[in-house]
Amino acid sequence: VQLVESGGGLVQAGGSLRLSCAASGFNVDDYAIGWFRQAPGKEPEGVSCISSSDSFTDYADSVKGRFTISSDNAKNIVYLQMNSLKPEDTAVYYCAVESRVSWFAPYCSRDYRYLEARGQGTLVTVSS
Repeated sequence: VQLVESGGGLVQAGGSLRLSCAASGFNVDDYAIGWFRQAPGKEPEGVSCISSSDSFTDYADSVKGRFTISSDNAKNIVYLQMNSLKPEDTAVYYCAVESRVSWFAPYCSRDYRYLEARGQGTLVTVSS
């Protein structure tokens, strides 16, 4: 199982970036794939999640309306389109295979404590 992120970089406030999470060793449409971020000195935050098996997507309130998660199951890649970026979006972003926390709730939980695997991350820096 391997997850490799790309697409990070330096962008001005108001700009856009698209992150990619290339998966190997498993099919992304069989799992919930989450994007998480961690800023220096802060706890990780679950930004967004997609679960193709139940056609479910979820977003943190802090990014709702600005970020869009999608997947290309044929390419086994999950994307995070980030628009209207703000300096507070600066962080290392990583994708991860989420663990199923409950069979009575959506697969996506965006809980960084329950992950099966994760990538190394890609740095996003938003300048003001």
